[in-house]
Amino acid sequence: MLALIAPGQGSQTPGMLLPWIADPSKAELLRSWSDAIDLDLLHLGTTADADEIRDTANAQPLIVAAGLLSAGALDLKGKFSFVAGHSVGEITAAALAGVVSEIDALRLVRVRGIEMAKAAAVSPSGMSAILGGDRDVVLAAITQAGLVAANDNGGGQIVAAGDLTALASLAPEGSRVRALQVAGAFHTHFMAPAVAAFGDFAATITTSDPLVGVLSNRDGEILNSGREIIDRIVSQVANPVRWDLCMATMQAS
Repeated sequence: MLALIAPGQGSQTPGMLLPWIADPSKAELLRSWSDAIDLDLLHLGTTADADEIRDTANAQPLIVAAGLLSAGALDLKGKFSFVAGHSVGEITAAALAGVVSEIDALRLVRVRGIEMAKAAAVSPSGMSAILGGDRDVVLAAITQAGLVAANDNGGGQIVAAGDLTALASLAPEGSRVRALQVAGAFHTHFMAPAVAAFGDFAATITTSDPLVGVLSNRDGEILNSGREIIDRIVSQVANPVRWDLCMATMQAS
């Protein structure tokens, strides 16, 4: 079984699209995508600094564009059985599975990024990765601090999200805590204001049923309905990512 995996926010780095623009056809594709979503992906992927691409409204379209370019460079047609994406990577995965067009994927992520940035600006919040430690101890410490286990990534990594002061004091026994370079408490109730506007826009997008199975961040389930995939992508904005369950599904398939 071969699965194609798309990364989420935090995977962006300055200059990440520089290798692509050496190919004139890829540079032209990026220009056309930029025009379609009114965002300069060429600038963001080549000359923008770390702070500019940390902005949620910039980071998310940049990550999806990079994923689409990367997949397009691979000769994998008919060679993979599943796609999955972590957080915003679910939009990349939906495009790779044929659920939405590349342009519509970028239109979706443009709205998602803008609405999530608005929600994040309402109150200071963030996310921290907790590495190691006993799972039950870590989850209990997150709850006791008034935080949310926003990403359960498996492999001994859980991401807590919420109030910055609470995150700064979080120190579960036997673990290490590392603040993430994201500008909000994604996949928590802090993002609830983004769901309605994103959902309204997503409802206008034409979908097709996927050509391969698409794993859901909600529960690792393999989905075969294009509309359900998009609906879940919308609701996931304010709900935890269970990447551990996605990995379990892939291991069992």
